[in-house]
Amino acid sequence: MSIRIEVFSTSGCSHCERSRDSLKAIAQAFAQRVTWRDVNLLDELDYAVRLGVLTPPSMAIDGELVFPKLPSAAQLHDELARRLERERM
Repeated sequence: MSIRIEVFSTSGCSHCERSRDSLKAIAQAFAQRVTWRDVNLLDELDYAVRLGVLTPPSMAIDGELVFPKLPSAAQLHDELARRLERERM
């Protein structure tokens, strides 16, 4: 099973881009078990509202808003490791 990460941001946001790139590297360390999707908040506003996204950048995992603002690299790593461990049980 794969964990689906969706990062909600807006184009032209330099803070969003810098943070997203470093977090994407963390997700890629989990190889095939994690998928990453960049979501333009303005293009998918209805979906973002359904998840509870209020401001970009935000991150959803498996269709649930987990981080209303982007997490630190350590927070994301810990969350992914916890979820993958739970799947193995």
